[in-house]
Amino acid sequence: MTEATPALDPFLEHRRLLHSTAYRMLGSVADAEDVLQDAWLTWSSADRDAVRHPKAYLVRTVTNLSLNRLTSARATRETYIGPWLPEPLLTSPDIAEETEMADTVSTAMLVVLESLSPVERAVFLLREVFGYSHAEIAETVERPEATVRQIARRARAHVQARRPRFDTDADQRRQVTARFLSACSGGDLNAVMELLAPDVTAWSDGGGKVTAARRPLYGTDHVARWFLGVLAKPALTGVTLEPATVNGELSVLFKLGDYVGGCLTYDLADGLIHNMRFQFNPDKLSGLHLS
Repeated sequence: MTEATPALDPFLEHRRLLHSTAYRMLGSVADAEDVLQDAWLTWSSADRDAVRHPKAYLVRTVTNLSLNRLTSARATRETYIGPWLPEPLLTSPDIAEETEMADTVSTAMLVVLESLSPVERAVFLLREVFGYSHAEIAETVERPEATVRQIARRARAHVQARRPRFDTDADQRRQVTARFLSACSGGDLNAVMELLAPDVTAWSDGGGKVTAARRPLYGTDHVARWFLGVLAKPALTGVTLEPATVNGELSVLFKLGDYVGGCLTYDLADGLIHNMRFQFNPDKLSGLHLS
């Protein structure tokens, strides 16, 4: 007779879901980890016998902790130096497919979610990403179900209106990324410009910690010259650009040996690069060092 395997603690069983919820809510790897730590403390002190549905209890706990943190973070971001971008998260193609990462946690989507109010963001994610019913969401966010339905419709319409419509062909993205890396390594301005859409926009998040453009840059010539100028700075001598899957999409890492000093995520349409997002803030790169 074999010994029964002890049941996995519900928190550990659902940890990936809980982290995904917090990260989607906050756009921050560090804040998501802090929320999970607080959720674990709450779960550890809870009366387990009184918790009928541990998964729902944990998701509700993480959502509400994220709501509180996001509300306070909004005030901080109003005084942020330069453009604010979500924290990038290093992923792998299989994980991206398993968690629908490429669709719901792409950098582009996180930027759109940032334009929602905290409650709208929570309702949208719980409904559209995790498939919770309006009744379940109402209990989680402590709103009447009718109100939650209205919020869900409003948030869905908002996201659909602003959601980027770009190519998702993996082979094309690999080809464009390879050509972009080759052009940058050779400092070939014309080759870089050929890969950029005429209306390309570039944002760079340095958070006041490292040199970065304080405002968005527009146009092929302006963006290409700025970026190649950055790469030519003496401080970046020895830095290499390497492809990596970030937030479920093939992107570019800036590396000096094993150290990751930043990343570039971008949107692709008709074989051209749109909406380039450079994350250089050293305080927001922990998700690129995950093993």
